[in-house]
Amino acid sequence: MKALFALMLVSTAALANDAALLKCRQLEDGPVRLACYNAIPAQPGALPPPAGVVAAAAAPRAGAAPAYTTVAAPTPAELEAMFGREPEILRPVRLNAIETTIAGQFDGWVRGQRIRLANGQVWKVVDETEDIVELKNPKVTVKRGMLGAIFLDIEGAHRNPKVQRVD
Repeated sequence: MKALFALMLVSTAALANDAALLKCRQLEDGPVRLACYNAIPAQPGALPPPAGVVAAAAAPRAGAAPAYTTVAAPTPAELEAMFGREPEILRPVRLNAIETTIAGQFDGWVRGQRIRLANGQVWKVVDETEDIVELKNPKVTVKRGMLGAIFLDIEGAHRNPKVQRVD
């Protein structure tokens, strides 16, 4: 009977901790979320720290460096400049397409050809498609396809070559 009572006491405390963890997990602000986690008793039956300790943990000390650093999200122009070379951490916010032009006369492409866009990016054709066209300053949409492939959609061309950014 005593063992059953002890088991119920421990499991009740564990359930309370689970509820507290779920509550903390929903908080958006990092320091507030950390203070919430720190306020959860470490052992079943232990008392939580006083509210002043939690507030002190969340507030920065005078003259001390912040415990965390915030980084601003990249601007649309920065995302466009990184298109095709985004770091893994930006995967959720990356662009699906950019629009630009090919400056000057464009006669088409073959495998391995490098195509310089008006925005300064250079893309290499990596598939077997070829096309012969005579275009002047054609509009281009560089867009993502399935499984990470990137394609050039050149206005006036018959095909969309698969490309890889080289510069």
